[in-house]
Amino acid sequence: MGAACAAYVGGEKVVDLWGGVRDARDGSPWQEDTVVVVYSTSKGLSAMTVALAHARGWLDYDELVTAYWPEFGQGGKEKVTVRQLLGHEAGLPVVDEPIDPELLADFDRLAAAIARQRPLWEPGTRHGYHGVSLGWYEGELIRRVDPSHRTLGRFFAEELAGPLGLDVHFGLPEDVPRERIARIERVPRWRALPQLHHLPPRMVTGMLNPRSVTFRTFANPRLRNFADLDRSEYRHLEFPAGGALGTARDIACAYSAFTGSRFPLGLTTDTLEELVRFPLPPPRGWFDEVLKVETAFSLGFARPLGPFRFGSSQRAFGHPGAGGSFAFADPDRDVSFAYVMNRLGFYLNDDPREKALRDAVYRAL
Repeated sequence: MGAACAAYVGGEKVVDLWGGVRDARDGSPWQEDTVVVVYSTSKGLSAMTVALAHARGWLDYDELVTAYWPEFGQGGKEKVTVRQLLGHEAGLPVVDEPIDPELLADFDRLAAAIARQRPLWEPGTRHGYHGVSLGWYEGELIRRVDPSHRTLGRFFAEELAGPLGLDVHFGLPEDVPRERIARIERVPRWRALPQLHHLPPRMVTGMLNPRSVTFRTFANPRLRNFADLDRSEYRHLEFPAGGALGTARDIACAYSAFTGSRFPLGLTTDTLEELVRFPLPPPRGWFDEVLKVETAFSLGFARPLGPFRFGSSQRAFGHPGAGGSFAFADPDRDVSFAYVMNRLGFYLNDDPREKALRDAVYRAL
């Protein structure tokens, strides 16, 4: 199929590769300006908007969420801090109210729905991947703290994508030609099931049990499979946790603005020090109640832990996406990297296609 890879070193683009097939139905080639859905690689981009809000003094990571969003304090969430929410510690991976494209387009209704959600565990005691819900909570935080009350997608477009010249979108503009969009390959279930052995066994067991936290985390909105996020009704919506579309080149460029000492977006050293500081585990440790392995998250980003290593140290931050995409910043070497593709793999982290390219970058360094 098709893929693209890019890397920046010291703010300079040093790798910019693309190739393969954009659409399996007609064999059309992946072009220089092809954009694609990047799934949870979106979370790192969403986290950048919250980091910018922090740099501008609009929010404090250790403040209560209710200080900015009073309605959030329902059902046992009164003492949740912004840091706990962004670290997947709030107990909110599941949204009970049915989510559909119509609700996602109504930010007020969506905010009311997620504010009513009761946590699945005492916030701050453990963590579990808020695989779909996190972006909606981040989006409402941005709406509340931004003096102009912009949505996360609009804030990203005006404060990150615009200044940096990025072709990255939360909600694809209607005027982007279909010929520029890579189509995610639709994989029949019979082909997907044998690949599940690449995923953590307990996670797979949970995904097959409709009553489990793992299943419920990814079951709303109801999709037949992950490729459904590539349908037009979702492509043009803001879906901060998994629906960003962009090029590898511009996602790597975005991360490049968050490493080094260039500060092109008006970031502050205080914010960057927050981003690179490795988090403390919750009291019950790094075991992830959703993914069923040990994971580390901080301020909306994934961090290196255990066998999942990226960058030069634990100061690196980024986020992988379902299917194999991945992007991160390595502040120790002033490196940023991104890989995107349209054939979905079945690895939680370290998809062999992406990992080989990432390792090649570091061998070259």
